[in-house]
Amino acid sequence: MTKIVVTGTRGIPNVMGGVETHCEELFPRIAKMGFDVTVIRRSTYVHDGLTEWNGVKLVDVDTPKKKAFEAIIHTWRAIWKAKSLHADIVHIQAIGPAMLTPLARLLGMKVVFTHHGPDYDRDKWGFAAKTMLKFGERMGCMFANDVVVISDVIRNIVKNKYGRTKGVHLIYNGVQEPEICDYPEYFDELGIEKGKYILGMCRFVPEKHLHDLVHAFVKWQENHPERKDIKLVLAGDTDFEDDYSRSLKKLAKDNGVVLTGFIKGRKLHSLLTNCLCYCLPSSHEGLPIALLEAMSYHVPVIVSDIPANLEVGLPEKDYFPMGNVEALADKLDAVISQPVHHVEYDMSKYDWDKIAGQFAEIYKSLMAR
Repeated sequence: MTKIVVTGTRGIPNVMGGVETHCEELFPRIAKMGFDVTVIRRSTYVHDGLTEWNGVKLVDVDTPKKKAFEAIIHTWRAIWKAKSLHADIVHIQAIGPAMLTPLARLLGMKVVFTHHGPDYDRDKWGFAAKTMLKFGERMGCMFANDVVVISDVIRNIVKNKYGRTKGVHLIYNGVQEPEICDYPEYFDELGIEKGKYILGMCRFVPEKHLHDLVHAFVKWQENHPERKDIKLVLAGDTDFEDDYSRSLKKLAKDNGVVLTGFIKGRKLHSLLTNCLCYCLPSSHEGLPIALLEAMSYHVPVIVSDIPANLEVGLPEKDYFPMGNVEALADKLDAVISQPVHHVEYDMSKYDWDKIAGQFAEIYKSLMAR
């Protein structure tokens, strides 16, 4: 049985983050296909005491919770752990951890590297961190046996920057079947009504531009003082409380925005089921799982016109120029002025079972070489 060890994620299950959601959906399916899968988790993010979950073995490694260092220290320890577990394949998630791809190869293990996006474009990183992330991308793209990209935008980065086309696989992120539900007690707690709120759902980090969404909503409110019933709900939080997250929360509270904190399960499903629309105003994405989740609930979406969002192929009316608060306010007005409605999106290429099958083929091919 092929033994796969996964690193580069904070952990699963129920850990906030796009890579974490990706791993939570993918690897139980891989395990059910007959692979021996172990996910190495960062101990500071998980407190559930689990050693196995949905067929996936879980190993917790002590890691300092320091934004600039935790990923690389965790990956260093995880790769040595993978060697001690006699892993056939190390599957590295994201470009920062990919810095240690050569180490895994030197230790005799095969490496699959999933490129989730050019993280050095994120606003939160300084010059030194951006430089190291670019180095990590280079190491992953040059030395991994196989590279998986989650969008055509990223595939072009790999081709144009590193000249690599062999062993590069385009496999999109996926999305679960929606769980349509109501949760009236939770809505009473939040002070919102079905069909009368805009939903923003993501981590509270600068590149998500949630401050633009708050400013746009405030601008819309100023133009429609009679619509006190319409609310803005921000679902999410941050891993590291910093000046940005504190200022965003203050801006939100000062303007009557509803903050839910990090939520999953029925609370999140009910918010997705009953929102007027979902908004993602970010400046940087790989292929946003949160957007795909909103689309699976057939709600209208408003997103920035960055390449990763454009690749989803939404109608032109769903996009606005990134950073343009006036244009975003106009888009909000267009949705709010319509009756609550649902939209049919083609979600066929975002099927997790199909995606798991694509990864399984990569593993089998790699072991056969």
